[in-house]
Amino acid sequence: MTNLVLAIDDDKLIHHVIEQSLSQHCKLIHAKNGEQGLRLAIKYQPDIILLDVEMPGMSGFEVCERLKTGEHTADIPVMFLSSKSDISERMRGYNAGAADYIVKPFEGSELLARIKVLDDYRRQSVALKQDMQRAQITAEIAMTDSGDMGRIMRYVGQSYHAHDLTTLSEYFLEFFTPLNLEVALAFWYHNQAVFFSQEGAIQPIEQELLETNKEGSRFVDFGRRTIINYPKVSLLIKNMPTDDPALYGRFKDLLPHILEATNAKIKDMEVSEVALNKVEEIGLAFAQLSEQLGGIGEVYGAKVTEFEQFVKDETITSTLAEEHRVSLARLSEHFLFVNDEFSIIRYKLGEITQVRQELIQSLNQMAKPWGEDEVPAQTDIELF
Repeated sequence: MTNLVLAIDDDKLIHHVIEQSLSQHCKLIHAKNGEQGLRLAIKYQPDIILLDVEMPGMSGFEVCERLKTGEHTADIPVMFLSSKSDISERMRGYNAGAADYIVKPFEGSELLARIKVLDDYRRQSVALKQDMQRAQITAEIAMTDSGDMGRIMRYVGQSYHAHDLTTLSEYFLEFFTPLNLEVALAFWYHNQAVFFSQEGAIQPIEQELLETNKEGSRFVDFGRRTIINYPKVSLLIKNMPTDDPALYGRFKDLLPHILEATNAKIKDMEVSEVALNKVEEIGLAFAQLSEQLGGIGEVYGAKVTEFEQFVKDETITSTLAEEHRVSLARLSEHFLFVNDEFSIIRYKLGEITQVRQELIQSLNQMAKPWGEDEVPAQTDIELF
């Protein structure tokens, strides 16, 4: 990782820590205040900007807002450096346009690790920019298609054929393209967070906001951002039209429908996965039991044969009293009966194992994602 990193901070000690942490991995430019930082950012267009929040003159929030409105600096990831850790400050930083937020004092290793995350995000964003432009063209075409409920019906149909989170996220994100909404989302799958974004990579601060507000209200508004929470899915909308009350209200009425459908789908996926795992566990237990009984049956069968030969040996039985010979004959019949029962049990276990294999194949077939040609897209069905 060789990146050009601009550090904007009025604290010489912080510049020293940054130099110590990143000099072997990055090319560094230093600025002591916001005005100088803006000039250097425009001149050199660094890959990543580290920005102090509290500085004399222009604050870090103001600098970030200026950067995000600049033609040549808008796409540069910004990481805030701040001594304040409360969530309101992080939200304020995110509203200003930051991609990450680190609290002072910080370890050099932590800073380097988060720089690498931001670099990955930047690279993926650049690589996907052309795809996003093509998606915008598709969105303009789709806007002439059916209305909101039609899109919801399409999405519900698409989600029915999605059996993994990646496929479901693709259908989910596709839903928002005609609406011109920029979104990121989290699936809470088996109590684990799985994140997706239209940009391919999710910004660290977006991930943190989704995790922090997961247990909050159904709607969490801050600035032009809105988080909508359901038990199994949370949606972050980055550009809610707060300046258009009618459109804002329309989205707040519309979006819970798609989130409720997604929430139900993820629950179904969890149940299906648990069921498949249980079937496999039960089948494995039966296979092991069948193998163990097979081994026992072989040994038992050999002993029964040996005992039968002993009973039929007249040189031995002729010396026994009649009542003992009768008892031996009955015991032999009993052993033969048990041996037959062993054979029937093994046969039944074999049948169960076969049924288990067929059930697993059926469940796997149900969980197999459909091909692109089998599932209609948001833009290729006429409903109305």
